[in-house]
Amino acid sequence: MGRVTERRKVLRIRDGALSTRPDTLVVEEPLEIRLDGRPLAITMRTPGDDFALAAGFLVSEGVLASASDLLNIVYCAGATADGANTYNVVDVRTAPHVVVPDITLERNVYTTSSCGLCGKASLDAVRTTARWPIADTPPLRVEPELLSALPDRLRAAQRVFDRTGGLHAAALFSEQGELLDVREDVGRHNAVDKLVGRALRDGGLPLSRTILLVSGRASFELAQKAVMAGIPVLAAVSAPSSLAVDLAAETGLTLVGFLRGSSMNVYAGEDRIALRSTAAQG
Repeated sequence: MGRVTERRKVLRIRDGALSTRPDTLVVEEPLEIRLDGRPLAITMRTPGDDFALAAGFLVSEGVLASASDLLNIVYCAGATADGANTYNVVDVRTAPHVVVPDITLERNVYTTSSCGLCGKASLDAVRTTARWPIADTPPLRVEPELLSALPDRLRAAQRVFDRTGGLHAAALFSEQGELLDVREDVGRHNAVDKLVGRALRDGGLPLSRTILLVSGRASFELAQKAVMAGIPVLAAVSAPSSLAVDLAAETGLTLVGFLRGSSMNVYAGEDRIALRSTAAQG
């Protein structure tokens, strides 16, 4: 397995003074995901939790929904010409009852905005493939004060970020604000896949009583992953994209952006936010 961090020598400039020193950097390496022996996707990720990442990715693709759908996940031996195992290729073996999508060079598995789908096509793909309708989950109410406390709890749990400053994070919280799991990666979408994949392998899907918090912005891709895992609330410390807001409104997902201190913007699903007084209209 590759290391999560590596050391590199850097030239440091501070107030005109020069010095050299070692710096800790987060590792970024490609991971090829194969489905029943056939190449499916390549993602740039931080090594670690690779099996969970692959499983979570296939949840967002609509391929896996429970631990019974999964036979096993293995690193592929002989991944290089000389037969060495790079630990950068995993093969996901599915149970006989799982319908495996037709894999082509064009990647017609529906997945994300980066795969060539956009707008209505993307929204329709998620709506028709999601296994657990968000709008049909039991009522869940979250107070703004609870949401405001979550970024600090996530930050306190970011071990690698403290050493590198170069990782995104995703965390699952209970509706009471208890930290259930946190994952870090160079890609925030990978961090979410690692969370969802661990939940799948532990028999925890759907995640219908949880809150997902992500560092950075809330893209369509992250909203899609939340919906596919049955997560009712997605919060981000930065802005959402327009398509993420459209998807949230379409599926019943509560989408919160710019979660900073006691301030936040609720872009969709405001019925799950337990307000103590009538919000100002404007």
